[in-house]
Amino acid sequence: MGSNFKEIKEIYKNIKADIEKQILCFKRIWKNGTEEELFTELAFCILTPQSKARSGWKAICNLKEKNLLTCGEYGDINCELNIVRFKNKKTEYLINAREKFLGNGGLSLRKSLETHPDIIEKRNWLVNEIKGYGFKEASHFLRNIGLGEDIAILDRHILKNLKLLGVIEEVPQSITRKKYLEIEDRFRSFSRKIGIPLDHMDFILWYKEAGEVFK
Repeated sequence: MGSNFKEIKEIYKNIKADIEKQILCFKRIWKNGTEEELFTELAFCILTPQSKARSGWKAICNLKEKNLLTCGEYGDINCELNIVRFKNKKTEYLINAREKFLGNGGLSLRKSLETHPDIIEKRNWLVNEIKGYGFKEASHFLRNIGLGEDIAILDRHILKNLKLLGVIEEVPQSITRKKYLEIEDRFRSFSRKIGIPLDHMDFILWYKEAGEVFK
């Protein structure tokens, strides 16, 4: 793990300020953001599974620019999702979430999350309520609205690097709820051991793969 550990520490030294700036932006969304801004982040995390984050965000920006995210029809939204995988399912998931939170008489996303004071309860609620969300997507969303200090976004890039760092022995082919929580706990313990916050570690390992600090 020696060389990998040194690389992690060096990356962190170089991008710590960028990470803190991005996390501050996320926290402002939770503190001051509108329901639409919260929904935008929720929708983005619907689009990311097995797709590039940049492509997912570009699709969201296109939808917003054309006023489709909050009121577009299935066909119009679907056309804008050509740059992400499984666009048909993701269109359905996006519309389902929109009807739940932005439709007439819809739930307030903020108030719904506030009814669950514990971050783990918030995540469980999202997984149960949002079609297309597993633990990874729910964790990603919570991080992107400033609530992800002590949870992990276990995507394939993170898992690969956790193996390189010796945190896990192998990258699982699929992750059950039990396995996700087990790996997350190991990741949490590792981050504490090396003195880097868990939400910062996610940025570091993503930067190691993509070369940038992003969403």
